[in-house]
Amino acid sequence: MNKPTPTPTSGAAAGGTLEQIRAMIGSASCTDTSQCRTLPIGARACGGPEAWLPYSTAKLSEPALQALAGRYTSERQAENEKSGMMSTCQFIPDPGAECRAGTCQLRSGTAGSQAM
Repeated sequence: MNKPTPTPTSGAAAGGTLEQIRAMIGSASCTDTSQCRTLPIGARACGGPEAWLPYSTAKLSEPALQALAGRYTSERQAENEKSGMMSTCQFIPDPGAECRAGTCQLRSGTAGSQAM
């Protein structure tokens, strides 16, 4: 089962970018697991993503989504540095995504699978 994580505390810029990412992903509709991917989101203070979001390649521009994710990561890194944020240095592996009930979802039972 996916374990939701709280949305990270973020400034207005990063929060707006995250909402753009969520809007671009939309419902992540799929007909096959081959359409499902995972997107690393944010930046932990000691490295790596804060979480992973599932998305579908069926109806979106991956380059545009990757660019937004890169911008969000940069914004979160800047916020972490500015605030002196600390975090656990636990690695959150990519849980992968699969098509279930017509929607791309994080694979369940994968160690470290988290969604925002």
